[in-house]
Amino acid sequence: MLFNTSYTNKEYTKESANMVGKAYTYFEKIKMGGNGSSRLIIEELSPNLEPKNMQKTAINYANIELRPMGIIIHFANRLDRYSWIIPYYRLVSYSNLAFSIHSNGNFIKFNKNKNYRNNKKFINKMINLKINQLKLGYYDA
Repeated sequence: MLFNTSYTNKEYTKESANMVGKAYTYFEKIKMGGNGSSRLIIEELSPNLEPKNMQKTAINYANIELRPMGIIIHFANRLDRYSWIIPYYRLVSYSNLAFSIHSNGNFIKFNKNKNYRNNKKFINKMINLKINQLKLGYYDA
């Protein structure tokens, strides 16, 4: 689900808590070594995720936030901020020429540059949390 979170949005707060759980507490964040990625450069957005006034010329960045039952991808366009909520059971990630995250027929592709390499440890943490939360014991974590 995509939400405009430029301003306080009660519907977003309610849906994010229902779909992916409440945000980690301060001590949980410290214990797990952080729950957010540094910024990633967006290469491409699926048509359903593109805001109507998407600025094509500028470099767009995104961050990934971990939650107990999923992730939230935050990205900005001009002065607006958008958040895409993805539960772990719908999360699929691919790493080819670009790193991409897919859910419900939508996707976001990230550039594989220095920012991606800096986030590699975070991406592995995200995949391990998905495996543990879904109890997928048949994968080598």
